[in-house]
Amino acid sequence: MNFESSTAILGASCGKDIDANCLGVNLDPVRLKECLARNQDVVSPQCKADYARAFDAIQKRVAARAAVGKACERDKPKFCGDPESSAASFPDCLLKTRGVSAKCVQAVREAGYR
Repeated sequence: MNFESSTAILGASCGKDIDANCLGVNLDPVRLKECLARNQDVVSPQCKADYARAFDAIQKRVAARAAVGKACERDKPKFCGDPESSAASFPDCLLKTRGVSAKCVQAVREAGYR
């Protein structure tokens, strides 16, 4: 599940609960999840059902994006030049290049870049 889908689920299922119980909470996933958990006795059943799944998907995507650097540490300098170059451009470079390792390709997919 991508970030957009996760936030759409949260907005649809938990928007009213967030407005009522978490007003002023930074929309940081950890803080928002903590707020909803703290207020679970007044959170709607639909929100309870969906927020854990949406936050889990967000955390998995964040972890997968962090893992790309490690999985692609050999491919990045080989195919994309300077390893210190812009982090934003290197997934695009790897996606457009043939010969990238299977481990790197899998990490890029899991991170949602493809």
